[in-house]
Amino acid sequence: MYHSKIAGLGYYVPSNVVTNDDLSKIMDTNDEWIQERTGIQERRHIIRGEDTTTSMGVKAAKIAIERSGVAKEDIDFVVFATLSPDYYFPGPGVLVQRDLGLKTVGALDVRNQCSGFVYALSVADQYIKTGMYKNILVIGSEVHSTGLDMTTRGRGVSVIFGDGAGAAVLSREEDLTKGILSTHLHSEGQHAEELALQAPGMGARWVTDIIADNDPNDESYYPYMNGQFVFKNAVVRFAEVINEGLEANNLKVSDIDMLIPHQANLRISQFIQNKFQLTDDQVHNNIQKYGNTTAASIPIALTEAWEQGKIKSGDTVVLAAFGSGFTWASAIIKW
Repeated sequence: MYHSKIAGLGYYVPSNVVTNDDLSKIMDTNDEWIQERTGIQERRHIIRGEDTTTSMGVKAAKIAIERSGVAKEDIDFVVFATLSPDYYFPGPGVLVQRDLGLKTVGALDVRNQCSGFVYALSVADQYIKTGMYKNILVIGSEVHSTGLDMTTRGRGVSVIFGDGAGAAVLSREEDLTKGILSTHLHSEGQHAEELALQAPGMGARWVTDIIADNDPNDESYYPYMNGQFVFKNAVVRFAEVINEGLEANNLKVSDIDMLIPHQANLRISQFIQNKFQLTDDQVHNNIQKYGNTTAASIPIALTEAWEQGKIKSGDTVVLAAFGSGFTWASAIIKW
């Protein structure tokens, strides 16, 4: 039995910065309205033809691989978390295997939206713990901007999301006091439609139905979010899954050196920070400049915190996420 450790981290965001003032030029909104509700000041949007979910994942992965010291020939498996694949199928995992020039290793796609990276990390952790694989590339990448309703009708959702990618290389760790100590995964499909994009879907409205209807008021192919309901559930589940991870490892809140929450909404992160009485030095948020990048938000924030020297050897790092599904998850890591 082994542990897995994060051997390398990397992230990539598009160069195209979209500020709240930029959005106010194309929809009825303003900087004060957006910041008051979300804490977001700006986000990144891809420039079509320059970036895709896969290409951003590859760019983040190259940085993570280089920092890990693991040769790409020694990558045994790929786990790619996203809700915005380049194609309906195949998923981006195999595209990463191709574009990085990896051996014909397995590639798995994870569709767990905001919790996706922690789910992907957990899957990779199990493979390494059992000894099946030694080095696994885990990616979270999203392109939201091309699928949002960028009009006043869609402002409640569209102002929140941004594009970007983060990656981690997980490697075998023989010291069982280090690395990923535990992961905790949950779901509650009862609320699946409270945060969802339902069309096109094989079980409901497919592309042929959308074309046949030709309805300019059709919103089925844009994301829907019951904002207040999501917020109320998020603050409860975040706290539960963080406590679950701490209790499983006989840790206290005071043992947390760094909390990386999924960047859903700055108000949610601040609520959790206050609930656990953590200082600003114990929590890393970057939604202010990147928006909500869904499966990419945790690896981007984790990489940033590490780059800024906020995470050092021996630290206890907690990752926590909540989102569509509903799904929620946490990971406890001894750095």
